[in-house]
Amino acid sequence: MSLPKRGRKIQSVSGNSRPYGATDLGSAEFAREIAEALHKDFGGTHAAIKRVVALTNANERAVKNWFSAKNGPTGRHLVDLVRTSDEVLEAVLRLSGRSDLILAKKLGDSKQTLIKMLNLIGELQG
Repeated sequence: MSLPKRGRKIQSVSGNSRPYGATDLGSAEFAREIAEALHKDFGGTHAAIKRVVALTNANERAVKNWFSAKNGPTGRHLVDLVRTSDEVLEAVLRLSGRSDLILAKKLGDSKQTLIKMLNLIGELQG
């Protein structure tokens, strides 16, 4: 016995809810934001492309397309980029309407830097 056609669709219980500040995101805007983040973090040279290829294990042509904003990374490659690039992480958070997490990340990074500086001062004072 098969399910009726209308019984096959699974609908969200909560509807189409998005975090505050999230907007409809087009693929061109996504690609442009990721390309900008890649350029900030890695530069725009061929060596930068090679470095991203090594980090993500993606095809070189695909990475060139990311850098030129022709398209953006998906799935595993996006996760690899977020893991290694603070700029890409911030771009993804900003695009998803989670700018509050960017501030929290920067605060945590600043705290770690301050702890390192205080430890260094302590070592220098002997």
